[in-house]
Amino acid sequence: MLTSSFITKKIPGFIALLIYATTMSGILMFFSKPTLIGEVSDVTGAAFSLLTGSAGNPGFLVTVAILSLIPFLLKLPRKKVFILVTQFAVLLVLSFAAKTTLKQFTEVPRPYSYQLQSLGIVESTTGFYQLTNAEKDAAIEAATNSVSDWRTSHWQGETNYSFPSGHTIFAAICVVFWGGFFCRRKNFIPAGILILWAIGVGVSRIWLGMHWPTDVLGSIGCAALLYCFLPEWE
Repeated sequence: MLTSSFITKKIPGFIALLIYATTMSGILMFFSKPTLIGEVSDVTGAAFSLLTGSAGNPGFLVTVAILSLIPFLLKLPRKKVFILVTQFAVLLVLSFAAKTTLKQFTEVPRPYSYQLQSLGIVESTTGFYQLTNAEKDAAIEAATNSVSDWRTSHWQGETNYSFPSGHTIFAAICVVFWGGFFCRRKNFIPAGILILWAIGVGVSRIWLGMHWPTDVLGSIGCAALLYCFLPEWE
């Protein structure tokens, strides 16, 4: 009985995450490896930077605050609010730990490191990751003649490994938890908006040259697995 109740509570979240994963997979079939060199319009650069920033540091704090206000705005009982916020916090902590551990374990070079190699700035992607942080920033700075500042500004901020995408794990966590919350209450419009935002985050990571499609889809899978371990209680 308890197992059945546990699974039933998870279903709406998994439905929201499945919609996200399916749509994201379809998009990545046509947009998997963007051209990283050349100028881009300020509108495009600003839009993708805003999307990626909403799931990165420190912008994710604003997103967390907005989502955490939802149960208060709906005037749910205080105990229910406490449970929801606590569950969300647990998921965030688990996702951060999983992201940090997997990056060190997998050591997948970011797409932009291959672009630096193609431009002749570094000898290899392995060589790039053997540089000091200052040397990595200098290598990225040397690419600004060929690559838009809209991209290189993000490259300099993230010189660690690629898999999984921390931004996408965060977005997927929001979808599986709050998207499931909305679906459970049959509030499909806000659930749809949340999924569209998460799709934008995933696409922005590809466009910036920060991640491979496998990083994005793998991150969604990680979020699904973490959600399985989330306690459900009344």
